[in-house]
Amino acid sequence: MKTGTIKFFNATKGFGFVKVDNSEQEVFVHVTGLIDQVKEADRVSFDVIEGRKGLNAINVKKI
Repeated sequence: MKTGTIKFFNATKGFGFVKVDNSEQEVFVHVTGLIDQVKEADRVSFDVIEGRKGLNAINVKKI
């Protein structure tokens, strides 16, 4: 599992991005990959899978 911070999340559209800890990497997150409801600046743990357009965060939960 990786950890990071929600950089952006649009609840209306159902997607956002997670900034990965100790990295410049940002990973796309869709509402279907959430375990907990999240908002910007929340600390989260997550898994990463290869999606159709790049990396996606799944199993996203607050820590």
